Amino acid sequence: MEKIIIFDTTLRDGEQAPGASLNPAEKLEIAHTLADLGVDVIEAGFPISSKGELESVQQIAKAIKGPVICGLARAIKADIDAAQEAVKYSKRPRIHVFLATSKIHMQYKLKKAEDEILRLAVESVKYAKRFCPDIEFSPEDASRTEKDFLFKVVEAVIDAGATTVNIPDTVGYAEPEEFGNLIGAIRENVPNINKAIISAHCHNDLGLAVANSLAAIKNGARQVECTINGIGERAGNASMEEIVMSIKTRKDLFTDVETQIKTAGIYKASRLVSKLTGFVVAPNKAIVGGNAFRHESGIHQDGVLKERSTYEIIKPEDVGFTGTGIVLGKHSGRHALAERLKELGFILNAEQLNKINERFKILADKKKNIFDDDLVSIVEDEIRIIKPIWKLESFAINSGTNVVPTAEVTLKYKNKIQSAKSSGDGPVDACFKAIDKITAIKGELQDYRIEAVTKGKDALGEVGLKLKAKGKVVTARGSSTDIIEASVRAYINALNKIESL
Repeated sequence: MEKIIIFDTTLRDGEQAPGASLNPAEKLEIAHTLADLGVDVIEAGFPISSKGELESVQQIAKAIKGPVICGLARAIKADIDAAQEAVKYSKRPRIHVFLATSKIHMQYKLKKAEDEILRLAVESVKYAKRFCPDIEFSPEDASRTEKDFLFKVVEAVIDAGATTVNIPDTVGYAEPEEFGNLIGAIRENVPNINKAIISAHCHNDLGLAVANSLAAIKNGARQVECTINGIGERAGNASMEEIVMSIKTRKDLFTDVETQIKTAGIYKASRLVSKLTGFVVAPNKAIVGGNAFRHESGIHQDGVLKERSTYEIIKPEDVGFTGTGIVLGKHSGRHALAERLKELGFILNAEQLNKINERFKILADKKKNIFDDDLVSIVEDEIRIIKPIWKLESFAINSGTNVVPTAEVTLKYKNKIQSAKSSGDGPVDACFKAIDKITAIKGELQDYRIEAVTKGKDALGEVGLKLKAKGKVVTARGSSTDIIEASVRAYINALNKIESL
């Protein structure tokens, strides 16, 4: 079994996406996550671009153990010097040199002829080799480069000391069969190709970056350059999680290769990169999108509940996805509804389920998604009436800038009035703690959500929460134009449910 080297360029090419700038602390946090994930090579940045970038790459090189730490450089001595200065602190440093080789780049960007490009490529690799044994060379825009010239450049840089030759589809122009054939042609026409690893670096301008990367692997590439969530210049890079899970899922096609990525960490890494870059992951994004393992269609839900493989080719836990995969909405069926109600602790007979299902369908036509507290409310309206044990009489809070929030809450219990005071992290937390003192029930808040249910400045706010106490988990709601009052009412409603169960 041959290893596919995962070269992650989230911190270099990924950060070049407009608006994705990361500070050094954020880059280091992502680098640690990539190392935990099992990435083989981390391209930590482009050191010559700024003093801060050089120092950030140095910091990563010093702190990260395990992966190769790589710095990018143009075929210019100053760039290579900066890359060396940045990565030299790593136990496994790499300098990645690139130079455009396509006619359009040579004519309009570099204004240089083929002979000069070839000379610069060789000289830059030899210069970088003086500092570092691990040298990668990229003929930029390789997919639009004349093949004979590309073969000549690849052969020359390997002779000069390059240990990896990366074939970039810089503008996402290639399609899978074409790109796979290009990798195959390099293997067949470069005499010394067995002395270097072939890498693929694909962009997603036509939505083919992952497909092209997989085609490259099938034709002999043993390194792929990719990013978390596929972020990068313009339409982005090949998505690391999609490449890795394609190889893992389709072992019938990728019979002789594997990666060393610890896939259970993929979802966590995706969310971290999304949070730090501010780039929201689309719900329908493969592998890590919010809807990747969620089903609303009744037919799909029924199949998944009977056997997950009917509609899921990847186990959610294999990529670290947690939470229910069944999304209740207007397309959902009775089977999914009954299963969710069972998870919430409601065991219903056929007649009761029919009543609930009718109410559920009416609500589903009004709401896009049905939450657990919606279902609990329906069940309680139709089947179970919770008699209030604790009733809110009043509350008062003291909160503001440089003031420790405090609250006094008064409840009615069996015709007796009881009050308590408490402080907290905020006014809501202070109220909850005061209520805990009165009821002698220690509640553990597991979910808390505020929604406006009407429009305008005096909008009615609704608080939905999930509370665990006495070994029971309940959901409850409270509403008011005052969100603190709505929160207090929701919390008391939850305690009343716990006491009545």
